Parts: sequence; C-alpha cells; structure tokens
Amino acid sequence: MANVAIYNMEGNEVGSLELNDAVFGVEINEHLVHMAVVQQLANRRQGTQKAKTRSEVSGGGRKPWRQKGTGHARQGSIRAPQWKGGGVVFAPVPRDYSFKMNKKEKRAALKSALTSRVNESKFIVVDNLSLDEIKTKKFQEVLNNLKVNKALVVMKDNDQNVVMSARNIPAVKTTMTNSLNVYDILKYDTVVITKDAVSAIEEVYA
Repeated sequence: MANVAIYNMEGNEVGSLELNDAVFGVEINEHLVHMAVVQQLANRRQGTQKAKTRSEVSGGGRKPWRQKGTGHARQGSIRAPQWKGGGVVFAPVPRDYSFKMNKKEKRAALKSALTSRVNESKFIVVDNLSLDEIKTKKFQEVLNNLKVNKALVVMKDNDQNVVMSARNIPAVKTTMTNSLNVYDILKYDTVVITKDAVSAIEEVYA
C-alpha cells in the first residue's frame, strides 16, 4: 500500500495515510486513459457545423450554356464546386461525435490516472480545507504553503467558500468526488485532495 503524508493548510506535515492499492496502486493502462480523455473531449463537441453541397445551394438548375459550340468549357450548373458561389464538395453536416465507453473501462481509466499522480508524488492529501470567508488571497496562501501552482482541488462536500475563493485563480479547479474525471486529473499537474475525499473515492471505487 502506498503511504502518503497528510498536510494541514499551513503546509506542515501532520500525519500519514495508507492508500488503498485497489484504487491508488493499480497497473496503469495508458490505452484506457487515452480513450477516456478522447471520449470526454468528443462528448463536449457541439457537432453543429454545416455547409451546403451543390444540390443544396440556391439556383443552378439550368445549364448555363449549351454543351458545344460556344468555345467555353462544358458546364452543367452555376453551382458546381469550381464556380464562385458554388457548393462545397464534401460539405460537413451536423453530427454527434460522442461514443460509448464501458463502465468498467471508465473506472479503470480513473484508477490509472489517480495511480499515476500518486506514483509521481503529485498527490497531496490535506487534513481539512475550509475558509471562514470567500477570499482568493487566503486560498492562494494555502496553495503557496503546499508549494503548488497548477492544481485540481478535490473535496467531498461542496464548500462554497473554498469553491468561490479558488474560482478566480487561472490554474486551479475545484471538483467534488462525484464529478472527478480523468481529463481534469491529467490536465492539472497536482491533485490536492482532502482526507474525507480520499475515503469517499476508496468507498466507491475499491
């Protein structure tokens, strides 16, 4: 079992925590991690792009001039792709980019992402994360104490003071254990997580 230090908000070590190997010590499956990220980004896409083909552009039903005898190259429509104002050859149409990933694959990908952060020592456990008021400066001080710049802050409960204080820091994102995802874990360098959140994750995924 991996053993990580627990820090307080001042950045002092106050204990240690045994992490469950079933979640934080699995064999990393890069293929599933990649698939999870691609799926998440694909599912975000609107897919509303559209352009008109030669059959959809208004006009162009009549042959512009007769086939032979004019000296022009033969043309069948003024809306053919080579004409100005003509249709697009293989025009995009609205489509759904999302694809399905099995539940077990998603879970394995999340465990792999968490394990990679633990292995790289970019997994910081704090005993408690709470602020008396909404104050970005105070939250930045906590990050400075933990020597963290770009961080994903994972909490068990939605503490509005913490969420609102962190919201204006560009390289920081707060999330709850129930909305934790592979893309965010990989996007932010360090995972800063509360002790309660670790227990909640182990309860669900172990």
